[in-house]
Amino acid sequence: MAIPYMETVVGFMIVMYIFETYLDLRQLTALKLPTLPKTLVGVISQEKFEKSRAYSLDKSYFHFVHEFVTILMDSAILFFGILPWFWKISGAVLPRLGLDPENEILHTLSFLAGVMTWSQITDLPFSLYSTFVIESRHGFNKQTIWMFIRDMIKGTLLSVILGPPIVAAIIYIVQKGGPYLAIYLWAFMFILSLVMMTIYPVLIAPLFNKFTPLPDGDLREKIEKLASSLMFPLKKLFVVDGSTRSSHSNAYMYGFFKNKRIVLYDTLIQQCKNEDEIVAVIAHELGHWKLNHTTYSFIAVQILAFLQFGGYTLVRNSTDLFRSFGFDTQPVLIGLIIFQHTVIPLQHLVSFGLNLVSRAFEFQADAFAVKLGYAKDLRPALVKLQEENLSAMNTDPLYSAYHYSHPPLVERLRAIDGEDKKTD
Repeated sequence: MAIPYMETVVGFMIVMYIFETYLDLRQLTALKLPTLPKTLVGVISQEKFEKSRAYSLDKSYFHFVHEFVTILMDSAILFFGILPWFWKISGAVLPRLGLDPENEILHTLSFLAGVMTWSQITDLPFSLYSTFVIESRHGFNKQTIWMFIRDMIKGTLLSVILGPPIVAAIIYIVQKGGPYLAIYLWAFMFILSLVMMTIYPVLIAPLFNKFTPLPDGDLREKIEKLASSLMFPLKKLFVVDGSTRSSHSNAYMYGFFKNKRIVLYDTLIQQCKNEDEIVAVIAHELGHWKLNHTTYSFIAVQILAFLQFGGYTLVRNSTDLFRSFGFDTQPVLIGLIIFQHTVIPLQHLVSFGLNLVSRAFEFQADAFAVKLGYAKDLRPALVKLQEENLSAMNTDPLYSAYHYSHPPLVERLRAIDGEDKKTD
């Protein structure tokens, strides 16, 4: 008797939707609380709290609708056999274009073109509403409709340029990989990730934002002095014009080996008038580097990727698995899609575990900045970022543990105060 893989997958998707909706309802209850957490009383103004609360509630209601529509569509696509139907349709189009329908690479690209078009159409209303209603209502959106469309076109063109060679390579590797398929797939994706991490900030990110060197001055000198004291190989220090799209703020670093770069959002500079607060944020980011968090995270991702590819090699030749989803053949891409659906339970567990690790890393990076003497600046900087980004002030502990890769502000401030007392 064949195992009902498809029905099991759809059933688990619905169970997970119900569980996550339960967590969302708990979070909604927390967001509706009319008062600040005790730790933030006197730290966050009542005006900012009310704005944050309104923004979080709007996003929460929107999330309920989006997730409900998503689970309906995803379940229908699997349960009613739309996936195999669309695979057949995408193959039938090829002869009309004078292309070989038996060529799996061409068939896969035709299928992906249809999927990308469908995704753009179904996601567009939600993206428009999120950007031009919710974000605009709360003062974050700075995009014009033309900029939004232009970014969407650029993203599509990048997918068209980069997607086909990557897809072709994966199909070729799977077809020729033999017993070492998992190793070959992992090696290819490993090299691809390094290439993308190299070219994205240099060639792709500038297509969407403008990066300019941080002007000479006290802020630049302080950051360079901090980097030098930690022997951080800072080569370039940029400001990105994030304000052209949103008033949300952030800072990050990237680069390999001796070629590190730090990027500050112009909104961060505008919001943190005290330069020492900005330097404290950078000290936190440099803490991640000094404590090897980026390296550990990268290694963890590579190990998980290898395990996933290993699992895929075990099931890719299972005719029962493909037939359960309505396929008579066993295309490489479809096998990957089906495998991703069958390991959803493990993916949720892994994601939860990675969040726990990430939260621990955040506490460690905060502690690192405190040990460098930035406690009095880091604390107000985090508060200001929370205020200006209108981040949720009240959070449900279960929701936070499951979804947040960063600890809530209340927990971070408490930990910073504790670490600061140890330092004293």
